[in-house]
Amino acid sequence: MMTIFSERLVILRKQVGKTQNDVSKELKIALRAYQNYEYGTAEPRLSTLVKLADFYGVSLDYLAGRRDTP
Repeated sequence: MMTIFSERLVILRKQVGKTQNDVSKELKIALRAYQNYEYGTAEPRLSTLVKLADFYGVSLDYLAGRRDTP
């Protein structure tokens, strides 16, 4: 079941033209972990959330679905 968080990860990744593998390597996280975030089967730790927000240039509130503007 995809959540707002996982849907936004997919959208943001596609906007920057990266594969799941590209993102996982750049953030130094396991590919399977990143895939699970996008599929909505796992949630990252706070430190990983911060890395994701910084990587995509958005706020944590945007990733969490609390704001509609990045």
